[in-house]
Amino acid sequence: MLPNSITLGVDEANNSTVVNHVLARAEEGASKSVYYDADHTMAARNELAFQRTFPKQSGNFYGTLRTNVKFTKDVTVVGVNGENIKVPLIGEATFSLPVGTSNADATLVRQKLVALLDYDTIMDPLHDQGQI
Repeated sequence: MLPNSITLGVDEANNSTVVNHVLARAEEGASKSVYYDADHTMAARNELAFQRTFPKQSGNFYGTLRTNVKFTKDVTVVGVNGENIKVPLIGEATFSLPVGTSNADATLVRQKLVALLDYDTIMDPLHDQGQI
């Protein structure tokens, strides 16, 4: 089971200035946990969800543990007709770890993902929406 609260040190502007976000557990299930950030409301979500799917053996293969972490925050954008609309902004990471994967290999793939996501020279052009 995950802790009741999670403190994430977030470098919000990727400039080495860390801001702590404290998320409180709102839901706990057998395979899913949901945490709310301090400004979460029913009208404007700001949440973090963890989910896992247990491995299923197939023949000689023990199967694969699948985990998913997902941030959802409602944001306001301008719609096609010029009016403001509220829509979810989502960031998620999914892992598929074959049973027997070493902790070192799992850590390495996680750290590579962190490094890539923190690499503005790659991520900024990837997410550039150009002129709308």
